[in-house]
Amino acid sequence: MTDVEPFGRVILLIALIGTLAVLSNRFGERLRVPAPAIFLLGAAVAAGIWPRLGTVSIPTVEKIVTVALAVILFDGGMHIGRRRFRSAAGATVWLGVAGTLVTTAALALLAHYAFGIDWRIAMLLGTALAPTDPAVVFSVLGRREIAGRTGTLLEGESGANDPVGIALMVALIGAGAAGWSTAGRVTLEFLQQMAIGAAVGVAGGMALLFFMRRVPLPSAGLYALRVLFGALMIYGLATVAQGSGFLAVFAAGILLGDERAPYKREIERFHSSLASLGEIVAFTMLGLTIRLSDLRDGGALWIGLLLAVALALVIRPVFGGLVLWPIRLQRNERVFVLWTGLKGAVPILLGTFILQAGLPGAHRAYAIIFVVVAFSVVVQGGLVPTLAHRLHIPLRTVEPEPWSLGVRFQEEPEGLHRYQVAAGSAADGATVDSLPCGEDAWVSFVIREGRLLPVRADTEMRAGDEVLVLADDAPHLEAVFTEPTDKSG
Repeated sequence: MTDVEPFGRVILLIALIGTLAVLSNRFGERLRVPAPAIFLLGAAVAAGIWPRLGTVSIPTVEKIVTVALAVILFDGGMHIGRRRFRSAAGATVWLGVAGTLVTTAALALLAHYAFGIDWRIAMLLGTALAPTDPAVVFSVLGRREIAGRTGTLLEGESGANDPVGIALMVALIGAGAAGWSTAGRVTLEFLQQMAIGAAVGVAGGMALLFFMRRVPLPSAGLYALRVLFGALMIYGLATVAQGSGFLAVFAAGILLGDERAPYKREIERFHSSLASLGEIVAFTMLGLTIRLSDLRDGGALWIGLLLAVALALVIRPVFGGLVLWPIRLQRNERVFVLWTGLKGAVPILLGTFILQAGLPGAHRAYAIIFVVVAFSVVVQGGLVPTLAHRLHIPLRTVEPEPWSLGVRFQEEPEGLHRYQVAAGSAADGATVDSLPCGEDAWVSFVIREGRLLPVRADTEMRAGDEVLVLADDAPHLEAVFTEPTDKSG
């Protein structure tokens, strides 16, 4: 029992750090600096002051961050859902795959010819810096949410390009020396990981949904845990099958996002909290792996800054713009998407892969990646709210709703549907008695800005309202509330 007091001090210290990390979200919102930047840079500074903090081995950090990222991607997939993903599926996949490959190639060329970095390290550096991170974007936006297709595209791109970047990195490291002779092997391994990951994700998501609906559990708290372990099982199965586990959990999350299941709201809240914890852990652990004094070695600081500026002002706007060109977007939305390709935990995680490979120049490459990510989250991320305001990007404020009113049923209720009124839909601006829902539909509740409205025949629906409807024709109702219509005629 002599270790109880020292262990208590460790627990106290971890709890204090965790509390400060949670509160830093409010602090970052006021400063318009993403909270992940605070975790990352704060951990790096702390490791410089107390070197013992940075004694965690790279393989251990890699494993912890991998689990955290799997949880984050699963939650991100559930947040998007199949309905939102379907509205921008083609654009999301195209931007996530083609955008990653183009960015990788452009960064590798720049790193090799401008800074004399060896071809193989240059390719790995470009691959590490290509993926984007939606958590950074939405962290700096705070309670404001990007409305419409732009928000779906940003979330979907980062969810898609994370598995793409990781699969490409694994293929490149496994291929050995760089050169045209390895291109075919890299391509085949990359396609294999994508195909197996997608297949396992869809099959695993369907199986998990079956268990969520059909297999009851004795305690309400077990339902969320079952989904968590199910998601991790999907990741593990895809990885063992030589596929992309990250793509698998992302696809499974999308498949489950809009589906009804027992305790679904509680499951979503649990995984949202777990994803927030995963973000804190990932950025903190990755920050502990860097020594700020190492940034001066080999010109890593200046190379990283120049690469970051080129990525933000040239590579992403020009090459990403070419990839984005076929996608139907307004000019202001196009500019906003191109600017908000922010970097986050995945590039640094991929940097640990380079370190693990033991390649010459790996430590300098890792330092360069850290500088690019720090620049992206602090400078680019700090300008996101200003740019959104200047470009008139539609944002809606999502205030916390700590109080809830609900009714529980022992069996799944039939004919009970919940919708959010979309801007421009048939329900937007319509009164209850004029809704084209048919005589058998009954509007039970209307929630507006956290307030419950009395439902009368003349109650007018507005975009953003949450509506609870009793009816049998769900597909018809979904179109009325969620699909924009042309009201000009």
